[in-house]
Amino acid sequence: MLRKFTPSGMATSDHYNQGVEVTSFQRMLFISGQVGVGPDGIPGKDIREQTELALNNLNKVLAGADMDINDIVNSTIYLTDENLIGAFMEAGAGFLPTPPPATTLVIVKALASPVLLVEIEAVAAK
Repeated sequence: MLRKFTPSGMATSDHYNQGVEVTSFQRMLFISGQVGVGPDGIPGKDIREQTELALNNLNKVLAGADMDINDIVNSTIYLTDENLIGAFMEAGAGFLPTPPPATTLVIVKALASPVLLVEIEAVAAK
């Protein structure tokens, strides 16, 4: 069972919770960073397409473990440019669980390939 929460007296957000308590579980899944490439290995043309591809890849890994987006307890998002945040948030809005997990967004100089704009890693529990 997951209890997602933001304690009183702290800022709230529609995009993340301050904490996620795992009160009981049988399995944990640690998901490697998923990037915005399709099954053919070709990256999306922009941040919106790469975000959708990365989130689709994340969902495929979850499904492979008989889990879904609601089982994510923590995620870390890496973007290569702070100017991509708005478009990333718009593209990812339909994929986010409610309530959202504990999440950290980090701006990095680069990812594994210069064409990659976003990478998302996560931990899930069920």
